[in-house]
Amino acid sequence: MNFPVLKGSSYVLVHTPDMIEHNGTTQTTEKITNPDSDYLKTLYDNMRTYDEVLNYAPNQTFIGNMNYSELKEMEQPWVNQPVEGKRFSDKGEIMPELEFYGLMQISDVFELVHLEESFAEKVKTALSEHQLFEDDAAKIKEGQKREWLQEQLDEHEAEGLYYNRELVGCVTRAHEIDVNLNAHVMLENLAVKASGILALRHLLNEKGMDPSEIDYVIECSEEACGDMNQRGGGNFAKSIAEMCGCVNATGSDLRSFCAAPTHALISAASFVKAETYKNVVIVAGGAVAKLGMNGKSHVAKGLPILEDVLGGFAALISENDGVHPVLRTDFVGRHTVSSGSSPQAVTSALIADPLLKAGLTVKDVDVYSVEMQNPDITKPAGAGDVPLANLKMIGAIGVLKKQMEKKDLMTFVNEKSIPGWAPTQGHIPSGIPYLGFAIDDLTTGDKNRAMIVGKGSLFLGRMTNLFDGVSIIMERNTGEVSADNGSIKETVKSEMAEVLRHFAKKLSED
Repeated sequence: MNFPVLKGSSYVLVHTPDMIEHNGTTQTTEKITNPDSDYLKTLYDNMRTYDEVLNYAPNQTFIGNMNYSELKEMEQPWVNQPVEGKRFSDKGEIMPELEFYGLMQISDVFELVHLEESFAEKVKTALSEHQLFEDDAAKIKEGQKREWLQEQLDEHEAEGLYYNRELVGCVTRAHEIDVNLNAHVMLENLAVKASGILALRHLLNEKGMDPSEIDYVIECSEEACGDMNQRGGGNFAKSIAEMCGCVNATGSDLRSFCAAPTHALISAASFVKAETYKNVVIVAGGAVAKLGMNGKSHVAKGLPILEDVLGGFAALISENDGVHPVLRTDFVGRHTVSSGSSPQAVTSALIADPLLKAGLTVKDVDVYSVEMQNPDITKPAGAGDVPLANLKMIGAIGVLKKQMEKKDLMTFVNEKSIPGWAPTQGHIPSGIPYLGFAIDDLTTGDKNRAMIVGKGSLFLGRMTNLFDGVSIIMERNTGEVSADNGSIKETVKSEMAEVLRHFAKKLSED
């Protein structure tokens, strides 16, 4: 039986310190509820520079310049252990804020993003030197005067774009009264689109792939674009595909809070398995609202604000090539309506059940990629080491099902654990960060099987109290590509041709 393969992935981060104050919900809420707080007064004193973000080990791991095994050996907190970071990797980059504002304007097709005149020239120069955007730099429009920008903020409800605490641009509203098209929402959505474009262009560049070969795009971030008549109508997917030259692609958006990327991975694999499409991309941009989400906790613990980057990723799922890791669409875990929301119930549904179906134990999986949040961020906020807690629960389920002895639990945890390195962008940590490493681990590396797990909190939408989650097993490719499907098709075609020849002969005789 042929299974689809994970053929490539890309990862990007965007350092957006000024957006922390003006667009992160923790900070904007603080301005309303406690505008004179010490947190706001010292906000910029607790922010990292671009170089510090670049030299942060989890960030270098996210874009693939460091292996997770190296990160595991480093003493925590990692923020106190700077490394020699690079902006670019084989799989992506860490983009500075200045260039990202330019990318937002390039992404804007309704003339909503405006830059200050001198700043626009700086942006154009910087993007003209970027390998992936040198041809787009000319699209940076002639800038506006600062007075005009301020007028848009004061009188027309525009959202400001700031750089080094100075107003350098704005996003104007797309409709006079539609709250779904106001400037705040348009800024969030354009940031998603721009960071998604950045990720997809890196993926296509990495694979040396003609964009016209992409058949379908699934966008799986946490924002929703639409208008007052259809709030989440979409479609980020096609808007990103359009800007990346995927002229033959269609697509759609998939949402399920943090679990969406794994839902998208399973959907993409199913499309390819069913031969509906040959090459499917899943892509997601970053969540502006989550910038500085735990900032108050970090500052209280004497740490800088660590949630200072937007995250994005893209992955390519294609037909079996006999080389890349296969996605076992027959071994999928799912948290159903009746599964229950206790940690044990969730782990059983997402981990134990698909393993039982596959005839495997928890020990037969080499890597579990579950909620890969960076513990530097989550520990000071009181959430602990999330990936480690998940693995302990998986081990406990293994003990409960008599797949190993209780005394071997911590040995299992120590051997299987991989650290979390993803920013807390909601959907970004959920299983997906490992995909890039999986390609190496399951081809040239020493791993044979991995499980990608996505979890989501549906109750946040106030429509249900249910939890959500899905998982899928990935395996090393055996190198044997079945020709059964093709043979069946050729046999059917041959038989049909014989039938037609028979009837044609009978008609001629009559």
